[in-house]
Amino acid sequence: MKYIELNCKVFPQRFIEIVMAEFSEFGFESFVENDNGFQGYIPEKDFDETKLRQLSAFENKEIKINYNIHKIADQNWNAVWESDFEPVEIEKLCYIRAPFHPQKIGYKYEIIIEPEMSFGTGHHETTNLMAKLLLEQDVAGKNLLDMGCGTAILAILAHKMCAKHILAVDNDEWAFNNAKANIIKNFAPEIEVQLGDATLLHNQSFDIVLANINRNILLNDIPEYASVIKKGGKLLLSGFYESDLPLINEKTAQFGLQYGRYVTMHNWCASVYLKS
Repeated sequence: MKYIELNCKVFPQRFIEIVMAEFSEFGFESFVENDNGFQGYIPEKDFDETKLRQLSAFENKEIKINYNIHKIADQNWNAVWESDFEPVEIEKLCYIRAPFHPQKIGYKYEIIIEPEMSFGTGHHETTNLMAKLLLEQDVAGKNLLDMGCGTAILAILAHKMCAKHILAVDNDEWAFNNAKANIIKNFAPEIEVQLGDATLLHNQSFDIVLANINRNILLNDIPEYASVIKKGGKLLLSGFYESDLPLINEKTAQFGLQYGRYVTMHNWCASVYLKS
């Protein structure tokens, strides 16, 4: 899958996070913040510059935005990732590395991830936060759903934590294939991977549902998630900013999900809900 990289400068700089939040609603999947603004990444098929310029940030007279865009060829992702990627440590329990990194003892869980053109190495704040929350859960013997699985890093962690049955779902074909490859690398063939979205979930039942997507998709799909969670089960969400948490909490409450707690990293947020 080809991506668009948008290099964006924001003035005054105090508005950088606000502009990033708006861009995330537009469909940007990842951001790298810098002193003057940020780089944003969005699948080429989802990019519409006309719609982008309709965001309220461009109409705010206090904010000045300059940007340029260029396409990133598929093969460039691997080279950039491999040159920059360092192993990730989460809560001193989980060690995430690439196949070319050496093993490291002292961790309860080791995960090997080769994301290629998919997001989800544990470096992005939302993946890191979701892994932290997952490590707090009693997963053993449970049925678990990983929505928007990407590289399947969370599904693989759940497998290592002895989940009974795991379904990983992503609507992107490259992520779907990459997830299957990573599952093989981590000796977790029991994980079932499906290509699709929340419409696949009818008549299924899970103890734990993970969804690390973006705010608008979460708000749209929370009713589906709630319908497949067993009584006493949990929903873990991420892919949104801390400022969006009240909106997420309001939506989950409408469908019988009780807010538990949240964690943050660089203004990104992940939260836990209980189906009582």
